[in-house]
Amino acid sequence: MKKHVLAAILGASMLFSAQAGTLHVGTEATFAPFEFMDEQTKELTGFDMELIAAVAKAVGDDIKVQNMGFDGLIPSLQTGIIDVTAAAMTITPERVKRIDFTEPYYQSGLVILVKKDNLDTVKDLDSLQGKTICAQIGTTGAMMAKHVKDAKVTEYNSITEAFLELKQGGCLAVINDKPVVDYYLARRGDKTVTTLPQVFDAEYYGFGVKKGNKEMVAKLNEGLKKVRESGEYDQIYQKWFGTKAQ
Repeated sequence: MKKHVLAAILGASMLFSAQAGTLHVGTEATFAPFEFMDEQTKELTGFDMELIAAVAKAVGDDIKVQNMGFDGLIPSLQTGIIDVTAAAMTITPERVKRIDFTEPYYQSGLVILVKKDNLDTVKDLDSLQGKTICAQIGTTGAMMAKHVKDAKVTEYNSITEAFLELKQGGCLAVINDKPVVDYYLARRGDKTVTTLPQVFDAEYYGFGVKKGNKEMVAKLNEGLKKVRESGEYDQIYQKWFGTKAQ
């Protein structure tokens, strides 16, 4: 009974906050360039962080961001701890059963990252059958890895940990979102690893909202529309990806 009362109080508190002009945003800040901690300023930054702030501003709201594990985002939506997720979350049929999404704000795809020394061994996805694959817990990369026949999939809380494990020889490949892998390669200047040429499963990111909260979905979609029409979306996209929005 106490748990139900507490949940009701928390839910009311979050609803009041949202109405007062503050969106409580959940993210998992180890997924550059979408969301990560700036090493110099120690502040959360990235494409998602700037975009959700712009969307909120467009509809007259502020944001308060809470950093947490990726696997905690959907439960936090369901219990009312946060109002929205901004975490490069792919819209999948499985997730749609649990939460609602806004209109897509980004199109991505999955790639395979390997050590250059292993290019003779790993030529495509089928080459990973029976091998060890690294991925970030709860991501579509992890889902794809689990469909590789007889593969051992090791999941990590952050994609940085998965990259490190690959470097140390703990797995043969990492499967992850192409923009995240490209950003890692560009920033680290790592010449010992590379991606295979194939891009798998075009996928779309959306902001996640508690199931049934149509008002919040409509508000965020309105904000997205305004940000796109004003050209601010294109400016944010250009800043983080160095190209025009697709």
